[in-house]
Amino acid sequence: MRLSAEFHASATSLGSCPKWDRYEIALAGRSNVGKSSLINALTQTHQLARTSKTPGRTRALNFFTIGKDLALVDLPGFGYAKMSRDEAAAIARLLEEYLAERKRLIGLVLLIDVRRGPQDEELAILRIRDTDEESFNVIVVATKCDKLRNSERAAALQRFRVVGIEPLMVSAQSGEGLDTLRRRILALGSKRDGDT
Repeated sequence: MRLSAEFHASATSLGSCPKWDRYEIALAGRSNVGKSSLINALTQTHQLARTSKTPGRTRALNFFTIGKDLALVDLPGFGYAKMSRDEAAAIARLLEEYLAERKRLIGLVLLIDVRRGPQDEELAILRIRDTDEESFNVIVVATKCDKLRNSERAAALQRFRVVGIEPLMVSAQSGEGLDTLRRRILALGSKRDGDT
């Protein structure tokens, strides 16, 4: 299964986001969670999303079109220590505004490093969703699962219980979980199309 995507636009404010009828599924996570690598692996497109050895490169909302009706939105990474306080605050505002106010948003793929488990920042993102009257669906993804031994997986998954959503184990490197994640993303768009 392939999730064909093309870069469409970047936006640094809610007002500069695309004006379209596409449904949007956003990807959020810490700056070093492997978001760009996962987008490239999901779409099987080398360098669709720019990867870097330096975390925190994504400072805007990046929109990628999928088919006729859907878009992936790469949200700025959060929690990067070398970012200035003002930059971090601006990114936090952009994330909150997008998640709370963007009408075309139907789903969020929340990426969490399986070795860390969810932290305060990830839980804060879920609280934005809980206060939204027209709530979006959330898929929790435990990234970099190839870094764990099989004997470590059960303990790692226990840390995710605080989220209240069973995580999907995914690795951009080994390919584990990618097909399942693609199906879930496409299913969100199909479900919304069926409602209209």
